[in-house]
Amino acid sequence: MREFLSRRPRLAGLAAEVGKFGSVGAVAYAVQLIATNLLWAGGVQVMTGQVLGTLCAIAVAFVGNRFWTFGDRARTGYGRETFLFLVMNGVGMLVQVGCQAFSLYVLGLDGALAQNISGNVVGVGLGTLFRFFSYRTWVFPPQPETEAGDGVPEGDGVPRTQG
Repeated sequence: MREFLSRRPRLAGLAAEVGKFGSVGAVAYAVQLIATNLLWAGGVQVMTGQVLGTLCAIAVAFVGNRFWTFGDRARTGYGRETFLFLVMNGVGMLVQVGCQAFSLYVLGLDGALAQNISGNVVGVGLGTLFRFFSYRTWVFPPQPETEAGDGVPEGDGVPRTQG
């Protein structure tokens, strides 16, 4: 497998990103599950507990993804990255909460197991696919292409010699 990936550096890079993203996601998921279930056990409404638990996970995910998963990518400004991260997580949370709302209000499944499966398994799974694509595409874009592989991005003001 290493030989296969060494001949395909783009695939190897993607595999590394997926692994890091998955690790950060697993920690954030644990935070979300614990927070959501503690809130529900404390008497918080189902949808409110889901949203608050997810917000806790979003905070953990931002730190892990910005500084580890996509740490080698272009820095486009903390404010821009934070804003886009929150927007993309808002969409991801809507996917997650939408799955749970469908289960709760359309299918009438209101037990703890149904809440966890719809919101914390199906919803998180679909939201995660969206988040990975959006983070690597818009929130933490790749480094700019370099000119002739010299390691210096184009348009940096450094004079180039012809030859």
